[in-house]
Amino acid sequence: MKILNSPIPRQDLIKESTNFIDDNAIKAAVDIKKELLAVDSPMHYDCEQLLIENGSDQNDIWGINLYLDSDNVDDLVEFDSMINIRPARGNRSRGVEDSDIQDKIKAVVLKWLK
Repeated sequence: MKILNSPIPRQDLIKESTNFIDDNAIKAAVDIKKELLAVDSPMHYDCEQLLIENGSDQNDIWGINLYLDSDNVDDLVEFDSMINIRPARGNRSRGVEDSDIQDKIKAVVLKWLK
C-alpha cells in the first residue's frame, strides 16, 4: 500500500501490487482536493487512513476500484466502496453519486496512471 508520488504505468503497478481483488484490479482511495492516489490495500479503509495520516481530510477522500488492464477511464475506475457512504453529504450508496466528484476522481487517476 502506498501513495503514488510520481506517475506510473498501469503495467508497472500491476507488477508491484499484491492485493488484487480480481484479475488486475486493486482497491484505491483518491483525495480529490490534494489530487493524491493511494493504492493497493486489502480494504479501501486502509488507503483512506494512509491518506489521512499524510494530511488529507476525510471529506475529500473517495474509494474506488482500479481495473488496471483497461484503456478507457470509464472502465478503469469503478466507484464502489463502503467509505463512500456519507448520508450527511448526500451520498447514500457505495458509489459516488455526484458526477462532478466522479470527474475529479477520474482526473486524479489519469494524473497518476499512465
